[in-house]
Amino acid sequence: MIRVLLADDHAAIRAGLRMLLATAGDIEVVGEAGDGAVAVTNARALRPDVVLMDVRMPGTDGVTATRQIVDEGLSEVLVLTTFDLDEYVFGALRAGAAGFLLKTAEASALVDAVRHVAAGDGVVAPEVTRRLIAELSAPARNGVGHRGGTGLAALPADLTPRERDVLAGLGSGLSNAELAAELTISEATAKTHVSRVLAKLGVTSRVQAAIAARDAGLA
Repeated sequence: MIRVLLADDHAAIRAGLRMLLATAGDIEVVGEAGDGAVAVTNARALRPDVVLMDVRMPGTDGVTATRQIVDEGLSEVLVLTTFDLDEYVFGALRAGAAGFLLKTAEASALVDAVRHVAAGDGVVAPEVTRRLIAELSAPARNGVGHRGGTGLAALPADLTPRERDVLAGLGSGLSNAELAAELTISEATAKTHVSRVLAKLGVTSRVQAAIAARDAGLA
């Protein structure tokens, strides 16, 4: 079973998410939280596989909670938002969230997203990933990195040529299956390369790696 913690300040939304996930058969909601601080506390106690995290909550918001949960290695975080691109989402992804999903997503998309995140994959659709990365890494009009983008940046010297290819693919929003097809390798090998790239970059999510690829001019 995939163990999920729900974090949203609206009880009705938590109830709806719980009901939707209950239909999956392989997903169990093990806890709930009405704000970020409680989400962190419950993640420490329950060690879920995935936290479904609302980013806009009173008190400790979802960005701060995401950073704590990821930094402590408590769980993967899937951000839930009403808007497809907002400042809270940028912050959460930079904090290490595995991806984000709109609250208006179909039940099947929500279930699939939870499964993908639990398996170590990101869940941001490629076309949205490209928009997101462009927003994060595009230079601002005054010459300063936009929303935290830093412009061209050096990559770790120990990245192999194949790992650079993988990183470039991540910068284009490719999934593991798409990377495998692009590089003519197995999906399992692609997943291994992705894990090594993340480790060498010192990041925790595919989106963070994609930002690094953009900053380095690979995508």
